[in-house]
Amino acid sequence: MISRAAIDSWLRPSSPEPATPPPTDRERRGLWIEITIVLLVTFGANALSGVLSLSESLLTPGTLADQAVALNVSRAENSFIDAARQLLGVVQLLAWSALGLYLLWRSGYGPRSVGLGRFRWRPDATQGVGLAALIGLPGLGFYLVARAIGANLTVVPSTIEDHWWRLPALILWAIANSGAEEVLVVAYLITRLRQLGWGENSSLFASAILRGTYHLYQGFGGGLGNVVMGLVFGRYWQKTRRLWPLVIAHATIDSVAFVGYAALRGHVGWIP
Repeated sequence: MISRAAIDSWLRPSSPEPATPPPTDRERRGLWIEITIVLLVTFGANALSGVLSLSESLLTPGTLADQAVALNVSRAENSFIDAARQLLGVVQLLAWSALGLYLLWRSGYGPRSVGLGRFRWRPDATQGVGLAALIGLPGLGFYLVARAIGANLTVVPSTIEDHWWRLPALILWAIANSGAEEVLVVAYLITRLRQLGWGENSSLFASAILRGTYHLYQGFGGGLGNVVMGLVFGRYWQKTRRLWPLVIAHATIDSVAFVGYAALRGHVGWIP
């Protein structure tokens, strides 16, 4: 039986950061400027785009479920140009991850301090797969319900043509997506908000809301489902200070969705 103290420690965790002097007004302004720039270059811009996409979908006649959105699309008619552009998109996401890690490192937070130290196969991989199952299986059911009631668009994981490189490209997209999101939206953003004096719960909610907002292009279901995912992932990181399991979990969820769709499309009736 889980004790009340254990539940309280998850609901109201204490910050693991050592007591430090609060930032000066100049440092505070600098942190806000940095956060604003980083988010506008990365997922903050995606969040604004997500709101606009949902607004456009709501203005389109019919229900949201009558519309479709593709997550991975062909980027050129020529196969080699398409492959090159797919790789360029992957590299861009990896660069976003590197940007977040670099800025944290410049301010004294190295990769180890944010949970990307030495990879531990058994705990990191096991917990990552467990988190993937915890989020992925209910998430699929939630998506189907949301789509059935007209609260979500029909999500098509991939419309990339059946090239020889399609499956490797989809897996690379899954890895790059997971790295960028977990580094920037969890490790970077929560760390910076802590430095600004935000509590664990307020920084967690900010991170989860951001994650949900840039998924609104999928509909209300996609937004809400990713808020829940953000709450679970963010709290896990706050309690364990391990980011590897989150990256593994996210990459597993996306890989199963992307590759599974490519393999099952045309063979399973409910897959569009």
